[in-house]
Amino acid sequence: MSEREFLVVGLGNIGAEYEHTRHNMGFMVLDAWAQASNAVFTTQRYGDTLDINFKGRTFHLLKPSTYMNLSGNAVRYWMQKLDVPPERVMVICDDLNLPFGKLRMRPSGSDGGHNGLKNIEQMIQTQAYPRIRIGIGHEFQQGDQVDYVIGRISDEDAARMEQICPKVIEGVQNWALAGIERAMTSINSKNII
Repeated sequence: MSEREFLVVGLGNIGAEYEHTRHNMGFMVLDAWAQASNAVFTTQRYGDTLDINFKGRTFHLLKPSTYMNLSGNAVRYWMQKLDVPPERVMVICDDLNLPFGKLRMRPSGSDGGHNGLKNIEQMIQTQAYPRIRIGIGHEFQQGDQVDYVIGRISDEDAARMEQICPKVIEGVQNWALAGIERAMTSINSKNII
């Protein structure tokens, strides 16, 4: 694979009952990217995929069909199929520890309690892959974390996602064009909403 090709994984859970839930932020971003590109995902092994070209770069978008807690199976399979090293894999997911809409890009790091990231790390045997976390806040009572995470976002937050998704896409494009450090400086300092 060329150094101009990148795997971009949006994490989420498949099925209508999970659409527009806080845990599906990764899916929302990739769906917005597809819509902006007038393109459609194709169902393949371990997920829905779409290739998008931008300024000499090819982004292989992946929405795993393995459910969140087994996302690593899809990521490992597509990394091997496309021959992409971990440093050219960007994972987009939700984060309870950030306020809603706050973005945080990192070149590597721990799973932070996120089961999707935890499984990816187990399956590809490294934490050294870039990720963008999208804050979903933590407005829930003790013991209600699961219901909150898989709960539907409000209409107000859905409208805010229309501003957040393009910023995440821009961050991914900057990462591929200018490198992780410059992309981090841009995306991490932005106040999206």
